[in-house]
Amino acid sequence: MRKNNEYNYFEAFCELSEYSLRSAVVLKETLQNFDPNTKIVKVKEMHQIEHDADNAKHDVMNRLVKEFLPPIEREDITTLTQEIDDVTDSIEDVLIYIDMFNIQEIRPEVLKFTDLIVDCCKALDEAMALFKSFKNFKALHEKIIEVNHLEEQGDALYVDIVRNLYETDKDPIELMRWTEILYRLEKCCDNCEDVANILESIVMKNS
Repeated sequence: MRKNNEYNYFEAFCELSEYSLRSAVVLKETLQNFDPNTKIVKVKEMHQIEHDADNAKHDVMNRLVKEFLPPIEREDITTLTQEIDDVTDSIEDVLIYIDMFNIQEIRPEVLKFTDLIVDCCKALDEAMALFKSFKNFKALHEKIIEVNHLEEQGDALYVDIVRNLYETDKDPIELMRWTEILYRLEKCCDNCEDVANILESIVMKNS
């Protein structure tokens, strides 16, 4: 039995996934209501979320160093913690590149990607809540499969948008800008799938 005053790694995973979901929501809202004159404010808001997520990640690592007998393997805790943090980082990267490339207008099809990223992060957040109880493996497995399917949708959407970009836009600067941003958007979905795959591996080892 875990004592009440012992550190709960499963709650920490939930906290980390909540930061990812918050960053996804900020990205979606920023691009849906895009204002180039206020984007720097949104970049700072996003960076604060990423900073808080980093602090939470470091807290997990500091606890793990002192842990005598963690509830699951140390390597799994380290990997899962880092991979969840990578999701938050990749979402922040999208907004950083939009600011860095001085984007003045958001392409409408990009908003489909932000919806997909939010859905991926929601599914991961729900998966972490199920992982916390470590009981309902069926429901957890369904969430993992949901993330995998959403990532596949992200792959297909990425191909479609990039193809359309190169068919309709001949400006080399615009092509360079949006090729990089679209790659960053697709990477968000990839990172979500990485978390889901690691989670599945941990469950299989401990079931």
